[in-house]
Amino acid sequence: MSSPIQLSGIAWDHSRALPPLVATAQRYEETHQGVRINWQKRTLDDFGHAPIDVLAEKFDLIVIDHPWAGFCFEKKLVLDLAQVAPADVLSELKKNSVGPTFESYLYQDRLLALPIDAATPAPSWRPDLMERAKVQPPQTWVEAVALAQRKLAVIPGFNADLFLHFVMLVKSLGAEPCADQEKIAPRELMRQAVELLRELSAPMPRDIFTMNPIQVAERMTTTDDLAWNAFAYTYNNYARPGFANKQLCFGNLLSLKPGGPRLRSVLGGTGIAISANCENVTAAMDYALFAANGHTQKTIYVQAGGQPSHRAAWDDKFADQLCGGFFSGTRLTQEEAIVRPRYSGYVALQTDGGNALQEHLRDGCSLDATLEKLDQLYRESRKCGGKTFQTN
Repeated sequence: MSSPIQLSGIAWDHSRALPPLVATAQRYEETHQGVRINWQKRTLDDFGHAPIDVLAEKFDLIVIDHPWAGFCFEKKLVLDLAQVAPADVLSELKKNSVGPTFESYLYQDRLLALPIDAATPAPSWRPDLMERAKVQPPQTWVEAVALAQRKLAVIPGFNADLFLHFVMLVKSLGAEPCADQEKIAPRELMRQAVELLRELSAPMPRDIFTMNPIQVAERMTTTDDLAWNAFAYTYNNYARPGFANKQLCFGNLLSLKPGGPRLRSVLGGTGIAISANCENVTAAMDYALFAANGHTQKTIYVQAGGQPSHRAAWDDKFADQLCGGFFSGTRLTQEEAIVRPRYSGYVALQTDGGNALQEHLRDGCSLDATLEKLDQLYRESRKCGGKTFQTN
């Protein structure tokens, strides 16, 4: 008997990420006896920022997020899936991926990955603590600040998250982030965005600057000191009965002004890319399509803890009930999310720009110096890649 095809994959370390991939791989192996798929994991920070080139040498399947598109294609690290997957299947995925999830992986007509997971920053809260405080989830910025002043609110202030909050606010103030090759946005709008972040974060505990979205959710579900999170990348697991000590509710983003449009947060989520070094492309592509299809997404994938990108799951009443109303609660925010820049040097800007924002919000560095540093870091990031430039 011939040896089975061996595929290796790298995911990231959370119940939303690894278990659904292991579950889909297990089922795929059961129906494809000649294939074995081994998934490994890495930290959330490594997932977002560690170089992909090393992973592309070691793994066939890479769970990836869309800001890596420019870098990966410039360095020829992954396959263009538009040239590998059947066109009719890709058309179906494009039509049925929630919000701009599918489009986020399209870069200069090349497809970085097949979407399997959808997320964007949205509010979450502890219903019991909100009831105890006799408050409703804020719908406007003024209400959010008031809750923060009562020491009940939180945001993840980890460097990359902080930068993406800033990008969200720049967009909501009327600018297209990174559309200009010399500056992130008009200086006055950048100033307003940082001042809004300072107003909201100032009353919050200083350790928010060490917390990513997972740590915020864990803190909210294991202690009783924080009732409401204004915006963090969503993890439906914490809305599922029994997953955490206390259950969270999730909803849509607030508005800057009463009656105004909701904030539009910066799209997250993940897709499956195939390494350019993969020796079994047909099998890798077939498994990726299996993990991404609507039936798998609304059954095996979500039941194993995943947060699917396919509308079949977002429209499924059982999936919504399983996840404590997460899909119906955050649907509008997910649909309205914006796609962040994807040029080759962009990813480091999230970390470096977030560090600069921390130096202002946490340490008191001059706002003018911070704004200048942000634009300087942006210009430097633009020099790290090739000549092509596509922001979204």
